[in-house]
Amino acid sequence: MTEQPSRPGLIRWLMTPPQAYLAYFVAVVLIGGVSFYVGSLKPNRHPGLVPATTSSAPVAK
Repeated sequence: MTEQPSRPGLIRWLMTPPQAYLAYFVAVVLIGGVSFYVGSLKPNRHPGLVPATTSSAPVAK
């Protein structure tokens, strides 16, 4: 049988149960915080730009 290569020390340590729960929690908080921050940014409004109008399909009579 061939041996699988061992993982580096930090990854092996991080995959043990107490650290894995903490790492998952930290990842969820970071992703949630970043998405909240990005969602709260205001888009840049250009004064010369006209918003695109929507065209409606002709109504059949």
